[in-house]
Amino acid sequence: MKRNTIIRVLAIGVTAGLAGGVAEVGWISAYAFATGIDAGSVAGGVTDTVGMAALPPVAGGIAIHMTIAAILGMALTAALAPLRLESARRYGVLASALAAVWAINFMIVLPLINPAFVEIVPLSVSFVSKLLFGMAAAASLQFSQRAEPMRVRA
Repeated sequence: MKRNTIIRVLAIGVTAGLAGGVAEVGWISAYAFATGIDAGSVAGGVTDTVGMAALPPVAGGIAIHMTIAAILGMALTAALAPLRLESARRYGVLASALAAVWAINFMIVLPLINPAFVEIVPLSVSFVSKLLFGMAAAASLQFSQRAEPMRVRA
């Protein structure tokens, strides 16, 4: 793969990951508003989980979350780029991939690292959050595929 192609795939991946991360933050915020829980407790749980409890809980948690989302977006985009998935398949594959990420995180990793984090919101809510990440990332990838590269004119 050419260097420019790699850079483009990674840039598209960052955008897809950030779109997914924003979708998750929006979903958890909506859930918190509807149920009266403190959305900041989720962000604080993120800082606790990664061992950065000294950071401001909300800002730090969101920054960490978005960084992880961008990295996940790059990894997924790079892995899926050779498949050249079209619309419905892209959405299905990304939803499946994020369901797998959720299962690994919430059934294996998080219970070992920070069991309290798994209890902040119901598992069904966190699962929907990951599915929304997949849908937002797929939409971002679909948009980026349609966008024409900008050409610089002299």
